[in-house]
This record gives sequence, structure tokens and C-alpha cells, in this order.
Amino acid sequence: MLITVADVLTVEQVARARQMLDAAEWVDGRVTAGHQSARTKDNVQLPESHPVARELGEMILTALAKSPLFVSAALPLKVFPPLFNRYSGGQSFGTHVDNAIRQDPRTGGRIRTDLSATLFLSGPEEYDGGELAVEDTYGVHSVKLPAGSMVLYPATSLHHVTPVTRGARVSSFFWLQSMIRSDGDRTLLFDMDQAIQRVERESPGSAAAVQLTGVYHNLLRRWAEM
Repeated sequence: MLITVADVLTVEQVARARQMLDAAEWVDGRVTAGHQSARTKDNVQLPESHPVARELGEMILTALAKSPLFVSAALPLKVFPPLFNRYSGGQSFGTHVDNAIRQDPRTGGRIRTDLSATLFLSGPEEYDGGELAVEDTYGVHSVKLPAGSMVLYPATSLHHVTPVTRGARVSSFFWLQSMIRSDGDRTLLFDMDQAIQRVERESPGSAAAVQLTGVYHNLLRRWAEM
């Protein structure tokens, strides 16, 4: 399941993030790449321990906690602290799959990467190329979103970033461990939750909405890992 979450950050928050990131010191993006990914990764990245990364990461996590669509789609249990990267001058990231387990260098805690997220901090008019291409059984999906919007997709997916041939593509990226390990089960729960919300809007307080809500929570109770 590939989900777009629009307007995670406001225009003002994006502008503040860009101002802080433009003034920060970047390092080779391969510092967080696995053995195979390091051979195809060509970008720069903000160090994980950088004060700007921590401040902006908290801003992003606070915004996500207020997004009903994000919570419904991800059912998050743990979120890896957001990281930040930049592509320019022909830089790209070849086809790869994200590591199954990530360790937070600050706490030593580990998460299973069920979902990957990219939050765009550059508008599509600011750069050429730089599409995030996610592969699944239905083909390759190309993603290039407005600044402040985010895409969520299964971390099991092969994906790549096409070369940036003009301007700079700046984004935040991170991973999540969901309460629901299976992408298929998570998709069913998301679809049911969206249907419940539609029924509730059309027939507030209806018996059908209550019954469907009961089924949703019983499935969540059966499948959730805490």
C-alpha cells in the first residue's frame, strides 16, 4: 500500500526547515547505508546527531501525531527519528531495499522497518528528476510531491531515486514499526477505517457504523503486536 499524506507540514514549517537545513553542515549520505546500498547511494545527509536534525525531527513527529490519515494508514508503534538528505548535481540512489532492522544511535533501541516514509521539503518546481520510484507487483510508481507532503510505502519494496539534474531535492526520510506487521492486514484495516468514516459522515451514529467499528477493533485486537 502506497499512501500520500498531504500537508504534513505547513508552508511556514517548510520554510523554517529549509532555512535551518540550508545553513547546516552535510556529510556523505553513505553513513547510514547498508553494504549493498552504499554502492548505489550518492547524496548528502545531515548527521543523525546534528541539533538541526533533532529539532526538525521533533517537529515532524509532532505534526504526524496530529494526522488522522497517517495514524490510520501506519498504525505506528515506533518511529525512527527522522533523517534528512539532499540530492543535486546528478546525484541519485540506485535500486535497493531498506534494512529490516534499524538501531537508534541515541538510545540503542531497535525497530523493525515495516514502513518507509519520505517527506518532501523541496517543491517539484525547484528541481528536475529526483522522483522516488517504488516497485510492487503492479509496477513502478513514481512519486514527486509538493513540499510538506509525505509518501508512506512498505519497507519491503524495492525503490530508487532518479538523478537530480537541476536544483536540489531536500527531504526527510525515516522508518516505522507498525502495530500490524503484515502490509496486507494493515491495508484491510485502513480500507475498513476509511469506510467507517464515510458511513459515519453519511449516517452519524448509525448501527452500521457501530457494528463496523466493532469489527475493526476486534481485527486490530487479533493482529496487533505491542
